Amino acid sequence: MLEEKLKKFISGQKGNVAVVVKDLSNNKTIKINENLVFPSASTIKLSIMSELFNKVNEGVYKLNDVIEITEEMKTGGDGILKELNCGHKFTLEEICTLMIIVSDNMATNILINMLGINNINAAIKKLGLQHTKLQRKMMDSQAAKEGRDNLITANDFAHIFELIYNGENVNADFSQMMLNILKRQQVRGRLDLYLPEEVVIAHKTGDLDYLEHDGGIVYLPDKAYIICVLTNQTESNKEGREIIGKISRLIYEDMR
Repeated sequence: MLEEKLKKFISGQKGNVAVVVKDLSNNKTIKINENLVFPSASTIKLSIMSELFNKVNEGVYKLNDVIEITEEMKTGGDGILKELNCGHKFTLEEICTLMIIVSDNMATNILINMLGINNINAAIKKLGLQHTKLQRKMMDSQAAKEGRDNLITANDFAHIFELIYNGENVNADFSQMMLNILKRQQVRGRLDLYLPEEVVIAHKTGDLDYLEHDGGIVYLPDKAYIICVLTNQTESNKEGREIIGKISRLIYEDMR
């Protein structure tokens, strides 16, 4: 039985591991440590994307609104915007896409500044996420030192993917746009680590020191399933990626 296999595998790992799996063809769900709260790392970017599309839906912004890159916007960590010269212009849709598919931190902070932390957290609550919180911008080491971290659970992570899959995140059209962006994910080597290359996954990763997350929707020829795996306090980041990859493979073998 899949749940027993997963529990046995997880019990042999060092660190914390949380898993939520849902077969979208019959709604069968497995939850292990689903409400354990983790630092979210870049998985919080899903909630920021949701609030952007929410504000576009309300007419506050348009996806073709243009942002010009300035020196003050530069942010460290993942991404390509920080490597470009100032003066380049990008649409909000492009900024959002970079935030998701290459986990661009500068793009993320641009959107946090524009949307506001309070508005994003209000949107998180409205989506029904119970433990997810945005408490700081990307690469804000001072806030992190003060204990203000961004938070998520496997349950919340899976819930936001289910809303997107069902066309219920903002609305059907925007949910489809979110799915299309998530399918173009370029940060790999976790859920997909031991899956055949042709398997389509709409997903979002996150990583910090000794922390690796990946969650999304895996598309098989005859069905799809949600899988979210959060890990931290592992021996290394490589070990965290291996744990996610092996759990993903166990689930894939069972779902086929």
